[in-house]
Amino acid sequence: MKLVVFGWGNVSRGDDGIGPLLLARIAEARWPEAVLIEDYQLQLEHALDLDGADLALFLDAGRDTPAPFAFREIFPRPGLTHTSHALAPESVLAVFEKTLGREPPPSFLLCVRGESFGLGEGLSAPGAARLDPAWALLQRLAAQRDPAIWRGLVTGDQGL
Repeated sequence: MKLVVFGWGNVSRGDDGIGPLLLARIAEARWPEAVLIEDYQLQLEHALDLDGADLALFLDAGRDTPAPFAFREIFPRPGLTHTSHALAPESVLAVFEKTLGREPPPSFLLCVRGESFGLGEGLSAPGAARLDPAWALLQRLAAQRDPAIWRGLVTGDQGL
């Protein structure tokens, strides 16, 4: 089963680097049939990276996310503009749907609560402590690449 994993954020902005840090752990673990994509922010073009995927996973950090993280299924959400500098993963899915004329693969978001997002700041102690629980969930997801099983692991705030 082909899995596309997006990890976005900026390690130079404290806890904003949580997505890329988790993506690096996945790369080190060498998940089979996983395409890993790191960027500072999501772009419209990332919709094309989902073509041919059976499953998608988005990794990010959030300020108001329940601690230690929230994990939920996401769906296309129309209404974005082409000038967006803060593209949500749901908008990437909507671009996929509009551009390719079909539903995107089942998609999920793992958002880890961050505390510090200032330029030049390092990873906060609470942010660093939340990496291990998030990694434990990611290992479960890797072992069972089945959207039905992933849906059973959904936690946290559904209104992210």
